[in-house]
Amino acid sequence: MFVLPETTTGPERRLLEATMDRNRRAVIDTARGLSETDARERLVTSLTTPIGLVKHAAMAERRWFQLFLLGLPESECDGPTTPGDASFVVAEGETLADVIAEFERASERSREIAAGFGLDDTWTHEILGEVNLRFVYLLLIEDFARHAGHGDILREQLSAR
Repeated sequence: MFVLPETTTGPERRLLEATMDRNRRAVIDTARGLSETDARERLVTSLTTPIGLVKHAAMAERRWFQLFLLGLPESECDGPTTPGDASFVVAEGETLADVIAEFERASERSREIAAGFGLDDTWTHEILGEVNLRFVYLLLIEDFARHAGHGDILREQLSAR
């Protein structure tokens, strides 16, 4: 579901943060309003489901902002930080509302963490080498946009049934 950007001018950081928030909303919007059954429906061979995409996005927030930028041990993060298939798995007792709330909490925590750093502050990533906050924003903007697209397609498939 396409939503026009609200912020279209201003300093670079303001534009990056507004685009992050827009893409966060887009990920949520692909699942919001679905039944619990439809949210868990597997329409592709991977573990990708509408609810799983939101769960995965929450993991990405924690992995990049809590684990990487703050350097917290995984045990002190607000939830799982393991990427890959495990990040799409939703526990039986978790509802769509629970998973959306989890992502919103993780996003708020990311905003708080990022506020303490400049765009040019750098960290050493074990695979990528030196990265800065600007890169983290751009990476997650791309990731969330891609997953919102996946969610749009899943939602379209669900609606067509």
